[in-house]
Amino acid sequence: MLSDHPSREEIEAVFRNDRFATDAAGCRVEEGSKGHAVCSMKLADVHRNAMHNVMGGAIFTLADFALAIACNLGEKPTVSVESSISFLSATKGTELIATATCDKSGRNLGFYTILVEDDLGKQIARMTATCYR
Repeated sequence: MLSDHPSREEIEAVFRNDRFATDAAGCRVEEGSKGHAVCSMKLADVHRNAMHNVMGGAIFTLADFALAIACNLGEKPTVSVESSISFLSATKGTELIATATCDKSGRNLGFYTILVEDDLGKQIARMTATCYR
């Protein structure tokens, strides 16, 4: 797919096809390398639920987008087979930042943790995922 350390433009060119994440949710690539990715999402009314909090699905989409980048750079095509998210806090910020990190990369399975924080430095959610190569 992509090398271990592609440019941001190379990453964006490939993952631009994740249209729900990029077009509908507004997820953006900040950086990426093998086993690591940082993505962000500026919050708008479309991301909010009836209680005016950011919807869990919007947070999950950002975390999943960061996961997709981290687990596919420098690897065979990889898909998520299991993920679990814990919502830690509501945000008062205007942007969310997801950082995906590989905990262990095996021949067929990869294990990842994705931390979602807001632009105020508050932890919003933590996702763990198992991926298959």
